[in-house]
Amino acid sequence: MKGKKHSPEQIIAKLREAEAELNGGTSIPQVCQKLAVSEQTFHRWRNQYGGMKADAAKRLRELEEENRRLKSAVADLTWSAPQNWYHPLLSKPVTSRVVDGSLASRD
Repeated sequence: MKGKKHSPEQIIAKLREAEAELNGGTSIPQVCQKLAVSEQTFHRWRNQYGGMKADAAKRLRELEEENRRLKSAVADLTWSAPQNWYHPLLSKPVTSRVVDGSLASRD
């Protein structure tokens, strides 16, 4: 089951709210229930966005998007490389033929 997708700004706002609750003496399970997230999600958010401000989270998201685009561009360039490049091990075409039900190489 796929849950909600929160923006980094929403996560930071929820973490600030959670910190205020925790400083007021509320336990982590109660805070998680109030925020409507699991404890695992809360701890993951805390590790990832702990001391971040909203502008830093926005920059992080922009960098992640740029990284995704660059990886895609590299993959496209890698696959679109010319297929007729010379390779010393592949200089001779390899052919095979079937002899008595088994493959035999032609030299």
